[in-house]
Amino acid sequence: MAPLQWRVARLAEQIRCEVAEIITGELQDPRIGLVTVTQVVLSPDLRHARVLVTVLGDDQSRHSTLEGLSSAAGFVSHEVGRRLQLRRAPEVVFVPDRGAEAELKVEALIQNLKDSGS
Repeated sequence: MAPLQWRVARLAEQIRCEVAEIITGELQDPRIGLVTVTQVVLSPDLRHARVLVTVLGDDQSRHSTLEGLSSAAGFVSHEVGRRLQLRRAPEVVFVPDRGAEAELKVEALIQNLKDSGS
């Protein structure tokens, strides 16, 4: 891995940890439910951070949680910049992580194929 890619990956992991801590410890928005920060994708210039989150609950609670997170994105961005002592805090955007849902669908399809083949 090139030194720049290594720095971006390390910084993305630090941002993931800080965002998870900020969400669980400091955000007081009642709309925000159970959230897991799964991954952070940084742009090469480190100005934009897509934070992939998994939200537990039904569709209504997921939607309200994402609304609460998007309204707190400025605060989260500021706090990440302050805690990690970055010259310019990255702009944080919360995005739902659909990876777990896709895994469940694939597992169900495989199970159906196994059941129909027996």
